[in-house]
Amino acid sequence: MTNLIFYDAEQQVFHLKNQQISYLLAVEDFGLISHLYFGKQVNSYHGQRKYPRVDRGFSGNLAGVEDRSYSQDTLLREYSMAGEGDYRVPAAKIMQTDGSYALNFKFTGFEMFPGKPKLIGLPSAYVEDNIEAETLVITLIDEISKLELATFYTIYRDRPVIARSIQLRNLSTQSSKIHKLASMQLDFPDEAFSVISLPGAHNQERQVQKEAIGYGIKKFSSRRGSTSHQMNNFIALEKGTADEFQGEVFGFNLVYSGNHAFEIEKDQIGQIRLVAGINEEDFSWELLSGETFQSPEVLMVYSDQGLNKMSQTYHELLTNRVARGNYRNKERDILINNWEATYFDFTEEKLRPLVDTAAEVGIEMFVLDDGWFGERDSDTSSLGDWFVDKRKFPNGLCHFADYVHQKGLKFGLWMEPEMISIDSNLYRAHPDFLMSYPERIPAPSRSQHLLDLGRKEARENILTQLSAIFDEGYVDYVKWDMNRSISEVFSHQLASDNQGETLHRYILGLYELLEALITKYPAVLWEGCSGGGGRFDSGILHYMPQSWTSDDTDALERLKIQYGTSLVYPPSSFTSHVSAIPNHQTGRNVSLNTRGNAAMSSVFGYELDLTTFTTDEKQAVAEQVALYKDIRQVVQFGKFARLKNPFTSNECAWQFISQEQNEVLVLAFKILTQGQEPFSLLKLTDLDPTKKYKTENGHIFGGDELMNLGFYLPQQTEDFSSWMYRFKCIN
Repeated sequence: MTNLIFYDAEQQVFHLKNQQISYLLAVEDFGLISHLYFGKQVNSYHGQRKYPRVDRGFSGNLAGVEDRSYSQDTLLREYSMAGEGDYRVPAAKIMQTDGSYALNFKFTGFEMFPGKPKLIGLPSAYVEDNIEAETLVITLIDEISKLELATFYTIYRDRPVIARSIQLRNLSTQSSKIHKLASMQLDFPDEAFSVISLPGAHNQERQVQKEAIGYGIKKFSSRRGSTSHQMNNFIALEKGTADEFQGEVFGFNLVYSGNHAFEIEKDQIGQIRLVAGINEEDFSWELLSGETFQSPEVLMVYSDQGLNKMSQTYHELLTNRVARGNYRNKERDILINNWEATYFDFTEEKLRPLVDTAAEVGIEMFVLDDGWFGERDSDTSSLGDWFVDKRKFPNGLCHFADYVHQKGLKFGLWMEPEMISIDSNLYRAHPDFLMSYPERIPAPSRSQHLLDLGRKEARENILTQLSAIFDEGYVDYVKWDMNRSISEVFSHQLASDNQGETLHRYILGLYELLEALITKYPAVLWEGCSGGGGRFDSGILHYMPQSWTSDDTDALERLKIQYGTSLVYPPSSFTSHVSAIPNHQTGRNVSLNTRGNAAMSSVFGYELDLTTFTTDEKQAVAEQVALYKDIRQVVQFGKFARLKNPFTSNECAWQFISQEQNEVLVLAFKILTQGQEPFSLLKLTDLDPTKKYKTENGHIFGGDELMNLGFYLPQQTEDFSSWMYRFKCIN
C-alpha cells in the first residue's frame, strides 16, 4: 500500500496526496509554515509555488530581520497569530500573563503515522482501520511563552478529504488566555471565488446563498450557543464558473455544535484567507500550566466536478465515518408523531386510536411527543422532571408502550433534557443548575431556560433520570430536542475570570452526556432536534444518525430546506414528515402526492391525525407507506444528486442511484402553474452511458439518452405538482 504523506527534506515540503487530491505546505524561511496548494492531485512538486519575494509597503517584516521582501502580511500561511505583523484575519489570539498578544511560533518538528487519532472530548471523523488514512502533525513553539502548537492533518486514502484541527499545549509554568483558536486556516492565491453559505431562520433553515468574494472581511457565524437556524456551520468556495455539475469546489464543514465562525478575507493583493472554528465572540479559555486545548475538527472536501460531487463526498463520509452505532447503515422505520395531531392534549385512551390507525396502514413506529412527563399541559412547566405524568398515563408509560408494541409498532419518545423550567422540581431543588446572570431575573425563551451542562452534577442528574426510563426497556427511539437559543451565558460554578469558558464547556458537557447514553443504550435510535433544524450539524451526527430537518412541514417550503441541507448532509440524516393541510405553519394546501414525494426524499414519516382520514385517504397513505418501504434503501443510502434548483427556478428535482447501481429514483416538482408554460427538460446524471434503463411502464432508454437528451416533464395542470420516476438497469 502506497504512502499518502511525503516529506521532501531538501525543499522542506510536505505533500499529502491520494488519487484525487493534493495538499502541499512547506517550512519557509525563519521557521514559518507556508501554504502552497490544495486541489486536484499532482504527482510531484518542484518549487514553483515558493513565496515570491516582494517589498510591500506597510507590510512589516520579521523581528531582527532586515529583509524587507519577506513579510508575514502577504505570505500564504497555514496558521497565523494576532499581534505578529500579519494584518489579515488571524487564526488565533492568545494573551500572555503580561497582557500582550505577542507570539512567534516556529517550526520544531513533525510526525507522520497511519490512521487518525481521536480528538479529546470532541466528535470527529474516524477510521475503522489505520490503513484508511494517514496523519501529519506539525509542531511549532513560541520560545518565550513556551506554548506549543500542533497542527493536525489527516488525509483519507480513498476520499478527497482532509481533516484538520489544532492542539495548543502550555509547557510553561504560567497560564495563558485563549481568546481565539481556530481549527484551520487556508490561504489561496489571487483567484476568482464565490462563497456558498446556508443562512436561514426557524422554519426556513439552510437557504442557499451564493455571493462573490470581494475585498474586506465576510463572516458567517452563530452567537446563539448552537449551530443555529440562522447560519449552518458549513461553507463552500466555488472557483470561477463552477456549478452543480462542473468546476472546482472546496467544502468546509466544522464538526461542532456550538458557536462557530467562518471568516473570509480578500487581502490587498487579492489573496483569499479562510479561517474556521469556534466563534471568538463570548469565548475565552484559561490554559493552565501543563494543559492542552483541543479545537474542533474541520472536514475539507475538494471536488473538480462541481457541487454534486462535493456533496456526494460529504454524504459518504458523514454516513460511514462520522455517524456511528447500530443505525449507521440501517434502514430507518416509518414513524408517525402525535404532535400536530394532539399537541399537549392527550391521554393514553386518546392516543390508542392513533396507534391503531397507524398499524392499519403499515406504519412502523409511534412517537409520543411533548407532554408525557411531569405535569406538563403546556410549554410553561416540568422541563427537568423526567418522570411519567400519571394523570395521562395512570398505569405508567410502559403500559402504553406495551400496547404500541402489541400492535406491531416500535415506540419512540420526545424529550428535551438540556432544558429546565422555573416551574419544575429540578429547579426548586437546584436553582444553581439554571444558566443565568447573578442577581437578575432570568429571561425565558419559549418559557424555558438552559440547564448548565458544563456542570458535572447537572449532567449526572439528567443521566440518572433518563436511565430510569430507558432501563425499563420499552423505548426504541428518542427525539432529543432543544427549543431555544442560549442567552445569559453564565455558569454559577465558574469564577468571574472564566465565564468565557461557559459555552464551550456546555457543548463538551453535552457531548459527554450523549456519549454516555448512546454507549449505555445502543439499541435506541437517537434523533436530534432543535426546534427543527437549529442544531443540524456533523457534531450531533456523531451521536445521533438523523435529525429533524425543520419544524416547517409544508412540502413546498421543504423543497428549499432539503435542497440546502443536502449540500453537505446525507438524506439518511434528515427526517421529513407528511403533515395535515392546511399546513400548520403556512396555511398552504398541497396534495397528498406532493407531500409524500417531498417527505419520501429523506427519512420518511407522518405528523397528523390519521383517525380523521377517509377510507380512500387511508388507502392512499397505505400505498405511500408500501412504496417507501420499497424505495427507502435507495433514498437513505443511495448516491444523491440535485438536478433542478428551487432557489433559481420554478422547479426542483433530485435523483438517487442505488448502491448496486441497478436502480434510479427521480423526484421532480413544479411549484406554480403558468400561462404559456414553457417545456421543461429533465436530464439525469451519474448513469452508466453504456447501459439500458427500463421504466415502470416498460419504456427503455440508454443511460446516455437520459443524461444527454433527457425527457420532458409533464405540462403542469395545478400548483404544487410532483412526479416520481423509477428506472431499473436491465444490463
